[in-house]
Amino acid sequence: MLNKVLIAYGTTNGSTARIAETIAEVLRKEGVSAEALPARSVTSVESYDAVVVGGGLYAGRWHKDARRFVRRHGRTLAGRPLWFFSSGPLDASASERNIPPVPGVKRAMVRLYAREHVTFGGCLEEGAKGFVARKIVSSGKGGDFRDFDQVEAWATRIGAGFTAESQRI
Repeated sequence: MLNKVLIAYGTTNGSTARIAETIAEVLRKEGVSAEALPARSVTSVESYDAVVVGGGLYAGRWHKDARRFVRRHGRTLAGRPLWFFSSGPLDASASERNIPPVPGVKRAMVRLYAREHVTFGGCLEEGAKGFVARKIVSSGKGGDFRDFDQVEAWATRIGAGFTAESQRI
């Protein structure tokens, strides 16, 4: 039975952390023990039955903490149910259509046998860290494009998969 799930995330301004926390909340409502932690703080994934890894997208790359997490724990991740998510588009496109993973995430998915990837809209608002982020916000192209109904639906699907697997065992 799958009963302990880690949602590890890489974030700069906290937007991806909120998505990860929402996924953990939904899984807990589905009866699954789940915790969301910053990817850089996770020292081992051995005690988890399944893992969800998420990262903000910056210039076409996953957040460095998400990339490092996947490299550091790759051998263990390959032996567990694994899902990936990205957050980033600063428009409604992620709610309107499936956006495939960026190339680095796609390679990790294949290498580690990840079950699925989804891209959620991003959030970049006043007070964002980083020169480029501040420029985007000051140019009027920032905003909150996260669709929490979409996040919750995806997490519910993952939770239902756990329930189905535990009933087969």
